[in-house]
Amino acid sequence: MKSETKTLRQNPHAIREAREKNLEVAIGRQVRDLRKRQRMTGADLAKQTGLSVGMLSKIENGVISPSLTTISLLAHALRVPLVQLFSGYEEERGCMHVKAGQGVEIERAGTRAGHQYHLLGHIGSNNSGVVVEPYMITLDSESDRFPTFQHEGIELLYMLDGVMRYRHGDKQFLMEAGDSLLFDSDAPHGPEILEELPIRYLSIITYPQQR
Repeated sequence: MKSETKTLRQNPHAIREAREKNLEVAIGRQVRDLRKRQRMTGADLAKQTGLSVGMLSKIENGVISPSLTTISLLAHALRVPLVQLFSGYEEERGCMHVKAGQGVEIERAGTRAGHQYHLLGHIGSNNSGVVVEPYMITLDSESDRFPTFQHEGIELLYMLDGVMRYRHGDKQFLMEAGDSLLFDSDAPHGPEILEELPIRYLSIITYPQQR
């Protein structure tokens, strides 16, 4: 029976306002926008911060890189948190492209004999606070069947080929091509009965990034 449709809080097609890739320009735009919103002239802001009108103009136009002290003075005069002046800056975001057949074959902690794990990509330290490990897993006739994997995080399985019965906790799920299974990885889980070989499926594991 299908579950009731629920409205998701995140819009997967949402687009954020474009951000500036040049830090000086990003800060300058924020300063100018905040100043105008508060109906301040350049002379007003310059007077409150002790900067010259010419220096303020250069900052707003992204011509120079202001010191942290100057940024702090501007934030105080504009009555905003210092970090807000950096809010228009677009930091570089991690991205990794792996061509077909070029995933790195690894031996993951807890891997059983016969389980082939191909890591499809990895992004290290990032601002999301979440680590994602995507694997392509192949099970052949020599694969172990012990459902004893147990680790932190959330895991998503997506079946590509074959048929297996996958255990999560005290439940067993028939997994065929096109099926998916999303679960808490802290419960014992793993392939228990391999019905049609070879079996290939995607395993995407997410867990909190260590700070």
